This record gives sequence, C-alpha cells and structure tokens, in this order.
Amino acid sequence: MLYPKNSAKTLDKGLFENPTCEYRGTPFWSWNCKLDKRLLTTQIEYLKEMGLGGFHMHSRTGMATDYLSDEFMDMVKMCVEKAERENMLAWLYDEDRWPSGAAGGLVTKNPKYRARKLVFTPEKTAAQSDKATALETGEAYLVACYDITLNENGELAKYRQIGVDDSAAGDKWYAYSATNATNPWYNNQTYADTLNKEAIDKFIEITYESYKKAVGDKFGKSVPAIFTDEPQFDRKTTLNFAADKKTVTLPWTGDVDVTFADAYGCDLIASLPELFWELPDGRVSRVRYLYHDHIAERFARAFADNCGKWCGENNLMLTGHMMEEPTLKSQTAALGDAMRSYRAFQLPGIDMLCDWKEFTTAKQAQSAAHQYGREGVLSELYGVTNWDFDFRGHKFQGDWQAALGVTVRVQHLSWVSMAGEAKRDYPASISYQSPWYKEYSYVENHFARVNTALTRGTPVVRVGVIHPVESYWLHWGPKENTNIIREQLDHNFQNLTQWLLFGQIDFDFICEALFPDLCPAGANPLQVGEMAYDVILVPGCETLRKTTLDRLAAFRKNGGKLVFVGNCPKYLDAVLSDEPAVLYNSSEQTSFDKAGVLAALQSQKLLEIRNADGTLTDNLIYNMRRDGDCEWLFLAHGVKTMHVDVVSPQSIIIKIKGKHAPVLYDTISGAISPAAYTIEDGCTIVRAELHCHDSLLLKLEPETSSHSVARETPPKREIVLDGFGQKT
Repeated sequence: MLYPKNSAKTLDKGLFENPTCEYRGTPFWSWNCKLDKRLLTTQIEYLKEMGLGGFHMHSRTGMATDYLSDEFMDMVKMCVEKAERENMLAWLYDEDRWPSGAAGGLVTKNPKYRARKLVFTPEKTAAQSDKATALETGEAYLVACYDITLNENGELAKYRQIGVDDSAAGDKWYAYSATNATNPWYNNQTYADTLNKEAIDKFIEITYESYKKAVGDKFGKSVPAIFTDEPQFDRKTTLNFAADKKTVTLPWTGDVDVTFADAYGCDLIASLPELFWELPDGRVSRVRYLYHDHIAERFARAFADNCGKWCGENNLMLTGHMMEEPTLKSQTAALGDAMRSYRAFQLPGIDMLCDWKEFTTAKQAQSAAHQYGREGVLSELYGVTNWDFDFRGHKFQGDWQAALGVTVRVQHLSWVSMAGEAKRDYPASISYQSPWYKEYSYVENHFARVNTALTRGTPVVRVGVIHPVESYWLHWGPKENTNIIREQLDHNFQNLTQWLLFGQIDFDFICEALFPDLCPAGANPLQVGEMAYDVILVPGCETLRKTTLDRLAAFRKNGGKLVFVGNCPKYLDAVLSDEPAVLYNSSEQTSFDKAGVLAALQSQKLLEIRNADGTLTDNLIYNMRRDGDCEWLFLAHGVKTMHVDVVSPQSIIIKIKGKHAPVLYDTISGAISPAAYTIEDGCTIVRAELHCHDSLLLKLEPETSSHSVARETPPKREIVLDGFGQKT
C-alpha cells in the first residue's frame, strides 16, 4: 500500500502542511558514469533537499559499472539503506536503459528469445527451411508463399497459398519470420520477444529475481515498486500504395499461428494477405481484426501479466508505462491497445516528455486505475524540455496531469554526472547541477499537498466511453485505401476526449477486451470493476464485441442512459450484423460534434464553470473524489498560456451540484481556510480568480444551513513564478 495514511478518516492538517515521502516526486536518477558510493550518498541528500520523496535507480547511457553485477547490486543496497535513513523511498528500474525486456541483452544472448517479426515481401530470400531449428538459432524461416491478384482499386481480387516453387498467376509474395540484426543499443544483442512468455520469464529471472535477492526484504516498505519502461512489440507497418512491391512487417512469434487457431478456430496463415490489403466491395476482414486482437492479447499476457503477477506475489508494485499510447494509430502499431496491459499494473503509468499534452494517454491510464481500484497513476514527465524550462512549466504540466489522476511524478532526469555525453541527455538536469535546485521544494511541496487530497477516497465519475481502438484495426491496410478513414477515427478520438474534459464532464474509457472480466453482467448503473456508470457513450465505433453489446443492451433495458455518438455500428466482432442497429434504435443518438455531445450529457454534469461574461470556460479541467461525506475538487489549467509573462487573471464562476460548504486548501502555502460561496437553486456557487499558473483545491464539506451563505475568505495571493522559480 503506497498511501497507508489515507486510511485515516480525514486528511490530517499536519500531513497537508508537511506531506511525507510517498506523496512526493521520485525522479529518474540517471546512473550514467562509474558508480561511487560516496557520490550517490551525497546526491540522495541533494534530492531530499529539493523536497523529493525518493528516486528511481535508473541505468543510463554512460554507466561504467556492469549492469546487474555484484558491484551494481551493492550500490542498489546501499541506496536503499540510505533512503530508509532519510525517510525516502527507493524505486527500482527493470532495464539497462530502455525498452524493458532484454535485460541489457542478457536475455537475448540466447537467440530463441529475440524479438521476431513477420516479413512480407515480393523478394525471395535465403531462409532456414526447418522452423524448429530457426527458432532455436534466431534465424529466419519461411512461413508461407502466396499468389496475389489485386483489382483496379488495389483490393484483393483473389489470393491463394502456394508452394515456394509454384508459379503464380498474379504477383508472388513471400512471408518470412525473422529477427532484427544485433544492435549496440542492446549491448550488441537484440530486443526481446515480448509475445513469448518464456522469453519474459527469462527477463524476470535475470532482472527481478536479482533485485529480490539484493533488497527483497525491503519490498513493499522502502522499495515500493519496479518501473518497466516502454515494453512493446516489433512495429506494425503498412504499404503506402496497394501496388507497391515493398517489404512490410508485422509482429510475430514462433507459435502465433497455433495459438490463433486455438483462440478463434480459423487458419491465420491461409488468410495472411488480408492483413495487408483491403477486401473488395467495402468488406472488412475478420481475420485482420482477430490478428490485431490476438497480438495485443499475446503481448499483454507475456509481458505485463507476467511481470505484474511476479510483483504481486513478491509484495512489489509493477509500475512504469507502455509505448506510444496517445493515438489509435500509435498504440495499434506498438501495443495493439494500451489499456489491456494496465490490468496487470499495480500502479499504471504514462510518459509525458517534451511538454506534450496527451489527454488520451492520461485518460486511458486513469480509467484503468479507477476500474481496477489502483491507488494512483504514475507519470514520467518534464524530460526533453531543455535548460530554460522553468518552474512555471513544471507546475502547469504537473497540474493538468494531477487533474487527470497522476499522483506519482517521476521527473526526467536527475543526472549523477555531466561528463561526456551525459550533459546532452535530454536536459535540464533536475538535480544539484541546476542553479534553482535549492528552490525546487517550492514546486514539490505544492504537488505533495495536492496528492495528500487526491489520493484519498474514490473517484466521482459517472460517464463511461467505449474505447474505439478495435474499430481502427479494421482499416490497418495500405495508406492509399485507408488513411482518410484512419485519420478521421483518430481525429474523433482526440476531439471527443477534449470536448468532454474541457466541457467539465469527467469520464472513463472502457476497454472492450477487459470489459467481460470487469463487468460480468450488464445492469443500471453499469458496474465496471470498482466503477459504476450512469451513462455510456459509444463513439462512432464500426464494430463492437458481442460481449460489449450484451452488457450495453442489459444496461439500456434497465433504464441506463446509452448514447451513440455518430453512426450505428455495422459489425459484431468484425462480422456484419443487424444486432447493433436494434440497440442503436432503442437508445439516444447524437451527432459527432461538440455541441451534440455536450447537449446529450448536460443532465449528467456535476459542475459547470463559466467566465465572468457568461461563456463556458474552455481551458480548465478537474478531478473530483468522494472522501467520506465530503468531496475533493481540484481545478487546473489544461491549455497553456502563450504569453506567460503577461499577468491577466481569469474570473470564473464554479457551479457545483448540491449544497456544500467549500474549504480552500492552499497548496502553495499549506494554509486552510473557508472559501466564499453562495447556495442558489440547490447548487453551490464559488467565484474565483485564476492566473495562468494557478490551480484550485477545494474540500466540499456538507452545507448545514438552509439559506444562501456568503463567507469571508482571506484574499488569495497571486502566484508569480518568475524565471527559474523566483517568487513574488
């Protein structure tokens, strides 16, 4: 349990004023030189001076101590002991650099554990004829050969599997299973086969078991979690033009055809061309859809489920983040779907470098954390922002992520050394090398105080949104045939997320693959794991799973508010069906635009925020949690002000459903005071002024009076963060 103090009935005033280590940031502490105990001990003290609550011991380019050696593990043990003495937390990292899975090449020294891909090509190449031998030696082998004829639209007119020496009436294409060349990044090995449980078992044996041997007695105590970084499979690619004679690749592993047949009862190899070209007459390929589903499941089971199970059995949390989560395209290419792997994370996480704002990425992780009842969400943030990224940037980026559920901030990076290449490793260094490091507690105290509140209680979310990634899979074909519709699906995905968040309608995504286990039967409200939703949106999905349709139908039958946004789904499990239309016609429908979506959900809004001129705000997002008989409301900017040196306050009116007595928790000073409010028509009205780097934390206590109340509150001092943290 990361936050044991949250079991207290109420938030202790002293804890809010001076939060303890678990609520504080824990940066990637970049081990990028020859490690020295005296140097590491001193730097831990610097990190504590900065207000940080711990550190991730992160093997990085330049480290001159052998990874996982006795000397390396001795350093780990020493740092854990130092963390205990300093009342800090020591977080583990499971790889030599990234992505996780190869253990710095120690796993993939054995060729059978190397990542594989399906190479689909018009060129005949040399390959091992015996598959079993090729899998042991890491060599390429022939999967199948095809005779393919396209029509004038670049669609599959006909195809058939043929022998390698047979002649073809159309174009002859070959499918090989191959591994990538060795690479210095993996210490002259390759990445691991993350679709193969046996390979990840070896990864766990080499890495996780080594940490257990060294500091396993500290698991769940001063060592709360192990960070896994960017696990993925070999990227999926597509043809640009259907008639191109170029090589394309898809993720693969030795027995994928066998497990595919076991899962779906059909032959993947016989239908392989459907993964690369469109079918004629607007038809979609069920085999293509099932392939994407199967690869996503193989990946989640082999990697995240495997690592998460080990962590659960060893009193450790699996945390970290996946690869390329933000768009339907990116997660299809690298993961299949991002949310499926989160089921195994005791602390799901995201990656938010370059000062990006990926609301979909954060929402997916937060949704899984909500549904699985996890304590919070982790974010690796601030990296790749250079030396001029000041405290204003730290606060803005941290605030909007806190509003979307992030409770553990992993600052990227805190360098051990600035020697050689290290000084160019995604600066700035969030450590003693930066002139503002002694002032950093100003930022860190703010977020720690936010976390003392936003880790308490349970989330208040009433809207669920069916995740549309499986409809995207239907169109993973040549760009000339599919790019327009794929762009539209991704555009809709991003737009809907922002319309809801900035329209003050909080929501959770529902992953169709996870839905059956989280929701054994449909009802009203719709219980999905730890969450219960009063409204479900189906956002322009072309296909739904039968398991999804059945639960939505039961939800609707019991009076649940079901809203289809845009067109009616045509398919069930990628097969044409009239069943979705029956449910569609008995439910609410709205157009796929901002006005239509927000109008359909107006009755579900828990709060509304308007500007002084009466217009709805379009730059603020919120996080609300139920804590006993109270609620916590955190309000933050989600749109970055372009001219941050021009101080221009925004006057807002917050209208909250129900009668509450709001109390202001000032996260900058630690002060607690009553907030001014009135009660109008059964709602609580709070007026505030926000500057461009302000956020607002209110505790909504029960209102006991029977009439409108206006309470005085001390004036809220404007927060000005000038340059590198000078406070005025």
